[in-house]
Amino acid sequence: MKYISTRGRAPVLDFEAAMLTGLARDGGLYLPQSLPRWSAADIAALAGLPYEEAAYRVMRPFVGDSFSDGELRGIIERAYAGFGHAARAPLVQLGSGHFLLELFHGPTLAFKDFAMQLIGQMFEAALTRSGRRVCIVGATSGDTGSAAIEAFRGLDAVDVFILFPHGRVSEVQRRQMTTPTEANVHALAIDGHFDDAQARVKDMFNDFSFRDEVNLAGVNSINWARVLAQVVYYFTAAVSLGAPHRKVSFTVPTGNFGDVFAGYIARAMGLPIDRLVVATNRNDILHRCLQSGDYRLEGVAPTISPSMDIQVSSNFERALFYAYGQDGAVVSRVMDELNTGGFHVSQGALEALREVFDSGSVGEDETLRTIAATHAATGEVLCPHTAVGVNVAERLRDPATPMVTLATAHPAKFPDAVEQATGQRPSLPPRMADLFEKPERVSRVDNDLSAIEALIRERTAQ
Repeated sequence: MKYISTRGRAPVLDFEAAMLTGLARDGGLYLPQSLPRWSAADIAALAGLPYEEAAYRVMRPFVGDSFSDGELRGIIERAYAGFGHAARAPLVQLGSGHFLLELFHGPTLAFKDFAMQLIGQMFEAALTRSGRRVCIVGATSGDTGSAAIEAFRGLDAVDVFILFPHGRVSEVQRRQMTTPTEANVHALAIDGHFDDAQARVKDMFNDFSFRDEVNLAGVNSINWARVLAQVVYYFTAAVSLGAPHRKVSFTVPTGNFGDVFAGYIARAMGLPIDRLVVATNRNDILHRCLQSGDYRLEGVAPTISPSMDIQVSSNFERALFYAYGQDGAVVSRVMDELNTGGFHVSQGALEALREVFDSGSVGEDETLRTIAATHAATGEVLCPHTAVGVNVAERLRDPATPMVTLATAHPAKFPDAVEQATGQRPSLPPRMADLFEKPERVSRVDNDLSAIEALIRERTAQ
């Protein structure tokens, strides 16, 4: 299995190299050169398997020779051993034909753990084998950062620097990043919003002298291995609800488009997904684009679902690559237009996107009402991001087709919003009960590339 850049001007890599590289050197994102196609029999054979075995079968074709069968099985077993539910990604029924896929049973209580715990084990195996050391730099709107720190903390071959927007993540999210004591992890609070943090990370990858000097690696959802790990739970959920013998739809609360793009990959592999529904908060650039074809930057408004407070959705580039017939030159031109404020998706590409994706957006009051109504009707407590998904799913779902809404975070990560909606403050799991008692360790940084690079140089030289 070989990997190519969405912009068509970077070296073709194998899985391990694409994983360790993260962002391609032409600024694009890596994708498989071709996708494996699964038969109905292949999909049906997943029924009743442990999550780890399903993950092995889904990911094996993508890994190629980078890991042996035994190595890959061991990586997967270690990645999910710390999850708090035996099913790893259990389904809960909300109502007739509507289900929640609980993705928050990992060590940091968010769906990012599925990918990050796996990629942490993959990095460790690859770096141990090669004797290399890397510097991981990532940007987060809340959950990616804590999941990355949890996955890489204490590893000898890795330094981890996570940029998060100062004052724009929940207190639980912040403390998950700032309370680890391991010397190889560094939480950096940047003055700005998530798009600023993400832009600085991309700037560092495009500063090739710095990139090579510190052996930069990326674990944001720009990393293909992150997307691959998320493909698995689309298969396990769909099979639990009758695939391949009937279609299933999914609604995904999303800001950076990585989680819903994983569903796109599963569908392209042959999983009978009817519709993929993109659910956004009032920072609705993805919804506006899918409705009108215009992707225009209009600023970011803080919300009670901060992990979706994003305007530059990195993984949308991957979807555009397929929508434009895998034409890297066109994707490059579109991404250049984004740097000047936005772009318009051609009619043909927009029709290709609409063949797969629906979308909807939800305001703050609607989000709170959805949390309250769901709790009153079912007893389920939703985080505000999941509530955005549930609201859009209820509006757009076809009663004849099962709808799965991805529950992306534990409600205790956003206790203020949940308490405002329900009058009850959700508690952290016992294993995290002392989170608010731990001292924090964080560095405040300007939204300035040179200053951030200087800090990273200083820390990695120690």
